[in-house]
Amino acid sequence: MTDFAAIDFETANECPSSVCSVGVVVVRGGEITDRFYSLIHPEPEYYQWYCRQVHGLGPEDTEYAPVFSEVWARIEPLIEGLPLVAHNARFDEGCLKAVFRVYQMDYPYYEFRDTLSASRRRFGRLLPDHQLQTVAAACGYDLTNHHHALADAEACAAIALEIL
Repeated sequence: MTDFAAIDFETANECPSSVCSVGVVVVRGGEITDRFYSLIHPEPEYYQWYCRQVHGLGPEDTEYAPVFSEVWARIEPLIEGLPLVAHNARFDEGCLKAVFRVYQMDYPYYEFRDTLSASRRRFGRLLPDHQLQTVAAACGYDLTNHHHALADAEACAAIALEIL
């Protein structure tokens, strides 16, 4: 796979629609051609303690951030015609569908590929787990800022280029 967009969302709370940041890495011809990152004003607008512990974001970070529909208007032209790749795609695709519903946007049914499933097929029991940072390391990528949406999307892109 040489043409795709790796995507990663972070959420503010247990609701899949509560995306508070997004990272996108566009790959064409096997090379990264574009990167995009944005904070997002989450909906619903509250932060769970656990989520804050994971990604370090809180209401002070996203109070004046754009809402999802404004952010997606910038992402959509970047990813047009590309399959989306995510590590644990069920989560990211679920977030995307949920936030499209909240903003009453027509969902175009993006094609998703999952590097988590691909890792399980490729590495099986050779790895102690199939978490993003573990799989990235197995693919020769050093993920140093885990749970920052752009850093995670970059790691996912590196994994996809290696095993998809």
